[in-house]
Amino acid sequence: MIWVALLGTVIGLVLAFTGAGGGILSVPLLVFGLHLSVQQAAPIGMLAVFAAASLGAVLAWREALVRYRAAALMGAAGMVMAPLGVFLAQHIPNRPLIVAFSAVLMYSAWRSLAAPATTQARAPCVLSTVDQRLIWTRPCAQVLAGTGLLSGLLSGLLGVGGGFVIVPALSRYTNLSIRSVHATSLAVMALVSLSGVMSATIHGTMNWAIALPFAAGAIVALLAGRRLANRVHPTRLQQVFAWFCVGVAVLMLARAGGLLSV
Repeated sequence: MIWVALLGTVIGLVLAFTGAGGGILSVPLLVFGLHLSVQQAAPIGMLAVFAAASLGAVLAWREALVRYRAAALMGAAGMVMAPLGVFLAQHIPNRPLIVAFSAVLMYSAWRSLAAPATTQARAPCVLSTVDQRLIWTRPCAQVLAGTGLLSGLLSGLLGVGGGFVIVPALSRYTNLSIRSVHATSLAVMALVSLSGVMSATIHGTMNWAIALPFAAGAIVALLAGRRLANRVHPTRLQQVFAWFCVGVAVLMLARAGGLLSV
């Protein structure tokens, strides 16, 4: 299972460098690397995301970067929706799921290449100048809860962590620092993925023989990647990640269309 663990290292490295994105690559890696269907790969990807994101969130918590109230709200909303996504994934044919996954990859690539949104004073979630905590309002709670619901549904349906939804939302609707955005995203991803993993286990769709070494590789790579993350320019990382997503999306569409047999 060394090859499986090596595939998992890719997920850990992306999570370490970006705070998101790792989960979205787990399913394509398993589909092409181990010839699994999306339905088989999704639970394995969720376990890897849960393990790596949990570790990353704990380490970031020690640095006081995680906004735990926001993470708890988004995570709770996501945990409600993740089992629904798992259920739907088992009742949707593989080809439509591949097309849906390719669309998600393209969206994630577009978000990574687009100019970052500037934080505005009228953002619904802003930090207090007194204690540097988020000021809770109804619009703020609605935005965070809605983000959590969407990330949970996609996590269960496609085996992604939801970071590609959470990071842009926190960047756009809050004035948190980018490090705090990434750290909070990891905490939410850990909670949402846990719900998906539990649901997949109950439904008997988790292949533990593959999932455990894959998750172990992700954890090791996350620890190593944190040491290297500050040495690489984040903009260049985003560009590389975006174009990689485009390439993987094209390959998955070719597979769905019968043009690619592997």
